[in-house]
Amino acid sequence: MIDLHSHILPGIDDGAKTLQDSIEMAKYSIERGVTHMMCTPHIHFNRFNNTYDSIAHIFFQMLEAVAEQGLALKLAFGAEVRVAPEIISLVKSNTLPYIGEINGKSCVLLELPHSHVPAGADTLIKWLIANEVQPIIPHPERNREILDDYNKVLWLKKLGCLFQLTAGAVVGKFGQDIQLLSGRMLDDSLPYYVASDMHNLDKRANDMSDAYDYVESEYGTSHAESLFITNPKTITARVDWQ
Repeated sequence: MIDLHSHILPGIDDGAKTLQDSIEMAKYSIERGVTHMMCTPHIHFNRFNNTYDSIAHIFFQMLEAVAEQGLALKLAFGAEVRVAPEIISLVKSNTLPYIGEINGKSCVLLELPHSHVPAGADTLIKWLIANEVQPIIPHPERNREILDDYNKVLWLKKLGCLFQLTAGAVVGKFGQDIQLLSGRMLDDSLPYYVASDMHNLDKRANDMSDAYDYVESEYGTSHAESLFITNPKTITARVDWQ
Protein backbone atom coordinates (compact mmCIF):
# COMPACT_ATOMS: atom_id res chain seq x y z
CA MET A 1 0.00 0.00 0.00
CA ILE A 2 1.02 3.61 -0.57
CA ASP A 3 0.51 5.87 2.46
CA LEU A 4 0.36 9.53 1.45
CA HIS A 5 -0.04 11.16 4.87
CA SER A 6 2.22 10.56 7.87
CA HIS A 7 3.96 12.42 10.65
CA ILE A 8 6.93 10.07 10.84
CA LEU A 9 9.76 12.62 10.56
CA PRO A 10 11.30 13.19 14.00
CA GLY A 11 11.16 16.33 16.11
CA ILE A 12 9.50 18.53 13.53
CA ASP A 13 5.81 18.61 14.58
CA ASP A 14 3.41 16.65 16.82
CA GLY A 15 4.41 13.29 15.34
CA ALA A 16 7.55 11.24 15.98
CA LYS A 17 9.71 12.77 18.69
CA THR A 18 13.00 10.99 18.03
CA LEU A 19 14.67 9.20 15.14
CA GLN A 20 14.21 5.93 17.02
CA ASP A 21 10.47 6.65 17.18
CA SER A 22 10.53 7.15 13.43
CA ILE A 23 12.27 3.82 12.83
CA GLU A 24 9.79 1.96 15.04
CA MET A 25 6.90 3.64 13.21
CA ALA A 26 8.43 2.63 9.88
CA LYS A 27 8.78 -0.99 11.00
CA TYR A 28 5.18 -1.01 12.26
CA SER A 29 3.93 0.34 8.93
CA ILE A 30 5.89 -2.22 6.91
CA GLU A 31 4.42 -5.03 9.02
CA ARG A 32 0.97 -3.75 8.07
CA GLY A 33 1.56 -3.78 4.35
CA VAL A 34 2.83 -0.27 3.64
CA THR A 35 5.56 -0.22 0.98
CA HIS A 36 5.70 3.53 0.25
CA MET A 37 5.24 6.36 2.74
CA MET A 38 4.96 10.08 2.11
CA CYS A 39 6.37 12.09 5.04
CA THR A 40 4.02 15.05 5.50
CA PRO A 41 4.86 17.15 8.57
CA HIS A 42 2.69 20.10 9.44
CA ILE A 43 3.25 23.53 8.02
CA HIS A 44 1.02 25.45 10.40
CA PHE A 45 2.01 29.10 10.47
CA ASN A 46 2.91 30.39 13.96
CA ARG A 47 2.76 26.84 15.35
CA PHE A 48 4.88 24.55 13.18
CA ASN A 49 6.89 26.94 11.02
CA ASN A 50 8.41 24.27 8.83
CA THR A 51 9.70 25.06 5.36
CA TYR A 52 10.63 22.99 2.32
CA ASP A 53 14.30 23.20 3.31
CA SER A 54 13.81 22.36 6.99
CA ILE A 55 11.67 19.34 6.08
CA ALA A 56 14.21 18.18 3.49
CA HIS A 57 17.00 18.35 6.10
CA ILE A 58 15.17 16.01 8.50
CA PHE A 59 13.94 13.81 5.66
CA PHE A 60 17.46 12.95 4.52
CA GLN A 61 18.42 12.06 8.10
CA MET A 62 15.42 9.73 8.18
CA LEU A 63 16.34 8.27 4.80
CA GLU A 64 19.85 7.46 6.00
CA ALA A 65 18.50 5.76 9.14
CA VAL A 66 16.02 3.66 7.15
CA ALA A 67 18.82 2.56 4.81
CA GLU A 68 21.07 1.64 7.75
CA GLN A 69 18.27 -0.51 9.16
CA GLY A 70 17.70 -2.16 5.79
CA LEU A 71 13.98 -1.40 5.92
CA ALA A 72 11.87 -2.17 2.85
CA LEU A 73 10.10 1.18 2.82
CA LYS A 74 10.30 3.78 0.06
CA LEU A 75 10.05 7.38 1.26
CA ALA A 76 9.35 10.82 -0.15
CA PHE A 77 8.25 14.07 1.49
CA GLY A 78 5.65 16.78 1.16
CA ALA A 79 3.71 18.57 3.90
CA GLU A 80 0.28 18.97 5.46
CA VAL A 81 -0.35 22.69 5.08
CA ARG A 82 -2.91 24.51 7.24
CA VAL A 83 -5.19 26.91 5.34
CA ALA A 84 -3.62 30.38 5.50
CA PRO A 85 -3.01 33.31 3.14
CA GLU A 86 0.76 32.67 3.36
CA ILE A 87 0.27 29.64 1.09
CA ILE A 88 -0.01 31.94 -1.91
CA SER A 89 3.53 33.26 -1.46
CA LEU A 90 4.84 29.69 -1.12
CA VAL A 91 3.23 28.75 -4.42
CA LYS A 92 4.64 31.85 -6.11
CA SER A 93 8.15 31.14 -4.79
CA ASN A 94 7.88 27.43 -5.66
CA THR A 95 8.60 26.45 -2.04
CA LEU A 96 5.32 24.70 -1.19
CA PRO A 97 6.02 20.99 -0.53
CA TYR A 98 3.72 18.96 -2.79
CA ILE A 99 2.89 15.26 -2.46
CA GLY A 100 2.56 14.58 -6.19
CA GLU A 101 0.64 15.55 -9.27
CA ILE A 102 -2.71 14.83 -10.91
CA ASN A 103 -4.14 16.04 -14.21
CA GLY A 104 -1.19 18.39 -14.63
CA LYS A 105 -1.70 20.03 -11.23
CA SER A 106 0.65 19.80 -8.24
CA CYS A 107 -1.09 18.21 -5.24
CA VAL A 108 -1.02 19.82 -1.81
CA LEU A 109 -2.49 18.47 1.42
CA LEU A 110 -4.59 21.46 2.46
CA GLU A 111 -5.63 21.10 6.09
CA LEU A 112 -8.75 22.73 7.53
CA PRO A 113 -9.04 23.51 11.24
CA HIS A 114 -10.81 20.70 13.09
CA SER A 115 -13.52 23.06 14.35
CA HIS A 116 -14.79 24.69 11.17
CA VAL A 117 -14.32 25.57 7.52
CA PRO A 118 -12.74 29.03 7.69
CA ALA A 119 -14.09 32.04 5.85
CA GLY A 120 -12.05 32.67 2.74
CA ALA A 121 -11.17 29.00 2.23
CA ASP A 122 -13.12 29.04 -1.03
CA THR A 123 -11.12 32.02 -2.31
CA LEU A 124 -7.83 30.26 -1.55
CA ILE A 125 -9.02 26.99 -3.12
CA LYS A 126 -10.11 28.77 -6.30
CA TRP A 127 -6.77 30.61 -6.48
CA LEU A 128 -4.82 27.38 -6.04
CA ILE A 129 -6.73 25.58 -8.77
CA ALA A 130 -6.36 28.57 -11.11
CA ASN A 131 -2.61 28.38 -10.46
CA GLU A 132 -2.31 24.67 -11.26
CA VAL A 133 -2.38 23.41 -7.67
CA GLN A 134 -4.82 20.64 -6.70
CA PRO A 135 -6.03 20.91 -3.08
CA ILE A 136 -6.50 17.58 -1.32
CA ILE A 137 -8.39 17.95 1.96
CA PRO A 138 -7.08 15.49 4.58
CA HIS A 139 -9.43 14.04 7.21
CA PRO A 140 -12.58 16.02 6.26
CA GLU A 141 -14.50 13.45 8.33
CA ARG A 142 -12.99 14.95 11.50
CA ASN A 143 -14.01 18.55 10.78
CA ARG A 144 -16.80 19.61 13.16
CA GLU A 145 -18.61 21.82 10.65
CA ILE A 146 -18.63 19.02 8.06
CA LEU A 147 -19.84 16.56 10.73
CA ASP A 148 -22.75 18.91 11.41
CA ASP A 149 -23.50 19.71 7.76
CA TYR A 150 -22.70 17.17 5.03
CA ASN A 151 -23.40 19.82 2.40
CA LYS A 152 -20.07 21.42 3.35
CA VAL A 153 -18.11 18.49 1.94
CA LEU A 154 -20.25 18.57 -1.21
CA TRP A 155 -19.51 22.31 -1.48
CA LEU A 156 -15.77 21.63 -1.21
CA LYS A 157 -16.08 18.97 -3.90
CA LYS A 158 -17.89 21.45 -6.17
CA LEU A 159 -15.03 23.92 -5.66
CA GLY A 160 -12.69 21.25 -7.04
CA CYS A 161 -11.17 19.64 -3.94
CA LEU A 162 -10.19 16.01 -3.61
CA PHE A 163 -10.48 14.21 -0.27
CA GLN A 164 -8.34 11.88 1.84
CA LEU A 165 -9.99 9.79 4.53
CA THR A 166 -8.01 8.68 7.57
CA ALA A 167 -7.62 4.92 7.98
CA GLY A 168 -8.31 5.09 11.71
CA ALA A 169 -11.55 6.97 11.11
CA VAL A 170 -12.73 4.30 8.67
CA VAL A 171 -12.38 1.61 11.35
CA GLY A 172 -13.85 3.65 14.22
CA LYS A 173 -10.73 4.83 16.07
CA PHE A 174 -12.10 8.40 16.28
CA GLY A 175 -15.60 7.47 17.44
CA GLN A 176 -18.89 6.45 15.90
CA ASP A 177 -19.94 9.82 14.44
CA ILE A 178 -16.69 10.17 12.52
CA GLN A 179 -16.85 6.56 11.35
CA LEU A 180 -20.41 7.09 10.11
CA LEU A 181 -19.38 10.20 8.17
CA SER A 182 -16.46 8.27 6.69
CA GLY A 183 -18.91 5.58 5.62
CA ARG A 184 -21.24 8.10 4.04
CA MET A 185 -18.37 9.60 2.07
CA LEU A 186 -17.32 6.12 0.95
CA ASP A 187 -20.91 5.37 -0.07
CA ASP A 188 -20.86 8.51 -2.21
CA SER A 189 -17.40 7.72 -3.68
CA LEU A 190 -16.03 11.04 -2.38
CA PRO A 191 -12.57 10.04 -1.08
CA TYR A 192 -9.79 9.81 -3.64
CA TYR A 193 -7.61 7.79 -1.29
CA VAL A 194 -7.17 6.62 2.31
CA ALA A 195 -4.01 7.37 4.33
CA SER A 196 -2.82 6.71 7.87
CA ASP A 197 -2.08 10.22 9.23
CA MET A 198 0.23 8.28 11.53
CA HIS A 199 1.65 10.25 14.47
CA ASN A 200 2.91 7.56 16.88
CA LEU A 201 2.49 3.92 17.92
CA ASP A 202 -0.18 4.63 20.50
CA LYS A 203 -3.50 6.30 19.66
CA ARG A 204 -2.38 7.54 16.23
CA ALA A 205 -0.77 4.42 14.76
CA ASN A 206 -0.91 3.12 11.19
CA ASP A 207 -4.32 1.52 10.58
CA MET A 208 -3.95 1.05 6.82
CA SER A 209 -4.25 -2.76 6.83
CA ASP A 210 -7.36 -2.77 9.03
CA ALA A 211 -8.95 -0.03 6.93
CA TYR A 212 -8.11 -1.88 3.70
CA ASP A 213 -9.75 -5.04 5.03
CA TYR A 214 -12.84 -3.07 6.08
CA VAL A 215 -13.22 -1.31 2.74
CA GLU A 216 -12.63 -4.55 0.86
CA SER A 217 -15.31 -6.34 2.89
CA GLU A 218 -17.86 -3.52 2.51
CA TYR A 219 -17.14 -2.21 -0.99
CA GLY A 220 -15.12 -4.91 -2.76
CA THR A 221 -11.50 -5.55 -3.70
CA SER A 222 -11.48 -3.20 -6.68
CA HIS A 223 -12.61 -0.22 -4.59
CA ALA A 224 -10.11 -1.01 -1.84
CA GLU A 225 -7.27 -1.24 -4.35
CA SER A 226 -8.26 2.11 -5.85
CA LEU A 227 -8.21 3.90 -2.49
CA PHE A 228 -5.07 2.31 -1.04
CA ILE A 229 -2.93 1.53 -4.10
CA THR A 230 -4.05 2.72 -7.53
CA ASN A 231 -5.08 6.32 -6.80
CA PRO A 232 -2.06 7.02 -4.56
CA LYS A 233 0.12 5.53 -7.32
CA THR A 234 -1.49 7.91 -9.83
CA ILE A 235 -0.68 10.94 -7.67
CA THR A 236 2.91 9.84 -7.12
CA ALA A 237 3.70 8.57 -10.64
CA ARG A 238 6.42 11.21 -11.01
CA VAL A 239 7.59 11.23 -7.39
CA ASP A 240 11.21 10.23 -6.82
CA TRP A 241 10.73 7.57 -4.15
CA GLN A 242 13.92 6.88 -2.22
